[in-house]
Amino acid sequence: MSDSPAPLADPHLAFDPAEGRRDIVVLGSTGSIGTQAIDLILRNPDRFRVTALSAAGGRVALLAEQARQLRVRTVAVARPDTVPVLREALRAEYGPGEALPEILAGLEAATELAASDCHTVLNGITGSIGLAPTLAALEAGRTLALANKESLIVGGPLVKAAAAPGQIIPVDSEHAALFQALAAGTRADVRKLIVTASGGPFRGRTRAELDDVTREDALAHPTWAMGPVITINSATLVNKGLEVIEAHLLYDIPFERIEVVVHPQSYVHSMVEFSDGSTLAQATPPDMHGPIAIGLGWPERVPDAAPAFDWTKASSWEFFPLDTEAFPSVGLARHVGALGGTAPAVFNAANEECVDAFLSGRLPFNGIMDTVTEVVAEHGSPGKGTPLTVGDVLEAETWARARARELAVKATAEARA
Repeated sequence: MSDSPAPLADPHLAFDPAEGRRDIVVLGSTGSIGTQAIDLILRNPDRFRVTALSAAGGRVALLAEQARQLRVRTVAVARPDTVPVLREALRAEYGPGEALPEILAGLEAATELAASDCHTVLNGITGSIGLAPTLAALEAGRTLALANKESLIVGGPLVKAAAAPGQIIPVDSEHAALFQALAAGTRADVRKLIVTASGGPFRGRTRAELDDVTREDALAHPTWAMGPVITINSATLVNKGLEVIEAHLLYDIPFERIEVVVHPQSYVHSMVEFSDGSTLAQATPPDMHGPIAIGLGWPERVPDAAPAFDWTKASSWEFFPLDTEAFPSVGLARHVGALGGTAPAVFNAANEECVDAFLSGRLPFNGIMDTVTEVVAEHGSPGKGTPLTVGDVLEAETWARARARELAVKATAEARA
């Protein structure tokens, strides 16, 4: 193991440490990760300064407010049609005579910002569209605070080729936990990684009991407040499957040494078991400000970034084995991760389409994983070991999305027959 490649995320390395205040670019600024990052940054103006923001374009009023609060140089939106509305929102936020920030628009705008002059790029975009900005930030030599797990999932070999050791700091709560726990030992001492899962809203239910769950049921996460796609992924445990692949890629640990355990309280975010039998757990109350602070500030910690436990109050922490029959997503994720190539991209893209179909009432809950499994099976083995290109990823995703939509329509028609 000591002769294997250096991991992408290595807490023993401080990639390009900065003196004084760090310039930050926030991608996906109006989403859950982005808004919490901005809250943290505004509370720590002596440590961080935001130079640019990007968003999809659905919440232009919030984007304009963020731009004014942070006094950024550039604002980007993925949807060009929102530019006139954004410009008016900025004029309303800024005082008379104040210069407005530069506005970029289009699908390449976030990628352009990711390569701009800054210390750290926080990629909080949701979905595989985050791959191009991830690669741009790495190729430009920026530290990458990575919350967009999909870009690593679908473009693993590309990201690994572009990243210098220690250049990526993970922002997912689970991977930020592993990152911190790994700082306590050497790679040669690591026996296994244990990724924790809340179990979502359906923990304890059998597969048969999941047949008729509703959109509202699946969106009622017991612990975390997240966007709809991530919340549904948590309900199916697809999110945990993606995190297993991500842990394998970030830390260069074989799949057979990465376990998933259900922990409903979400206090322990993940654990590392070392060769001497010791297990180190990273624990905080469920709050994303802490992982974001690690991503932006490492190797320094940001004081009072997130709430701490009140140890004067009694609490119970529970751990359960994963029910692989009711939630087959983790096993399927291991399978596509081992296949490599475009298989993870197919898995992720098919899942995104199936989640959309479920949210719009076109597919039952169990139909999400049934359909994803069928798409993955049809895709077959991608020929692991062959070089992967961005074009390969995009082509595989396009096919997977189209096939998932076809199968969802077929499933709906059969259910109504």
